[in-house]
Amino acid sequence: MSTTTITLQPSGWSFGADEGDTVLQAAERAGIELPSSCRNGTCRTCICRMTGGSVRHLVEWPGLSFDEKREGYILPCVAVPEGEVVLEQRLARKIAWPD
Repeated sequence: MSTTTITLQPSGWSFGADEGDTVLQAAERAGIELPSSCRNGTCRTCICRMTGGSVRHLVEWPGLSFDEKREGYILPCVAVPEGEVVLEQRLARKIAWPD
């Protein structure tokens, strides 16, 4: 299984994503909480701007306008990275795991 790297800005946190994982799934596995709600690309809670790399969305037309797509916005809940990805996500936070 190949792994790609996702980097969050401005924190600089990086984590791996396995092939086929959404950005949201990979973040959660790495102990990073991203804003999310519906997990199917309609509510837009997770929207963030991709400043590097590329993704493919699992739904044909996720809840993004044409202009948002053109400006680099993605929905991490239904976005699968296609190589290294850099995201602007100021609301990300590390999850404290119990000992």
